[in-house]
Amino acid sequence: MSDPSGKSSTETHLPDAPPRRASGWWIGLGILLCVLVVATAGFASFAERSRKIARPINMSVDAIVVLTGGPERISAAVRLLEQKVARRLLISGVYPATTAQQLSRITQAEASLFKCCVDLDKRAPDTRGNAAEAADWATRHGFTRIAVVTSDYHILRAIVEFSRAMPNVELVAYPVASHDAGTPAVSFPMLRLWISEYVKYLLARLL
Repeated sequence: MSDPSGKSSTETHLPDAPPRRASGWWIGLGILLCVLVVATAGFASFAERSRKIARPINMSVDAIVVLTGGPERISAAVRLLEQKVARRLLISGVYPATTAQQLSRITQAEASLFKCCVDLDKRAPDTRGNAAEAADWATRHGFTRIAVVTSDYHILRAIVEFSRAMPNVELVAYPVASHDAGTPAVSFPMLRLWISEYVKYLLARLL
């Protein structure tokens, strides 16, 4: 049976497609932008705080702990020991095959200094391990005021871990510049290093 227009009365009429909704996409984009803004602001604050930590002047502590990760860190710590700002030095995270004699040559320090006043920790695998080994070392020697020597990008996380491992010990942050005077402070490898450290710092605060 047909209607006056000639179309079959049984013809199926499909409903019009609903209008495309873009609101969900815009909401997702807005959330992503907010996350990026917060993350960028947090990273900028982290970098600024790290850079603003100044080396103490006329420092006097019971002992020094330096975390391996670059020869400049160990050299800085050995120079402090030579200046008699502390009685003893712990180099934490040393490669198992490395000897005190090798470190003495690398840092151009007297072998007698390493023999009398330097201890090597070869067990710590990471910053949390550095803190645990340093806490045991400090307890054995009765140290209550310790300088923590590490790179500037690493200093905040190190202090977080050390404070957790030895809450009753006064810690003095001693950052070492992560770039030489003749090297650009901003580069892609350096930025990647700082961002990676920022993520690790957040995890250290949470875990």
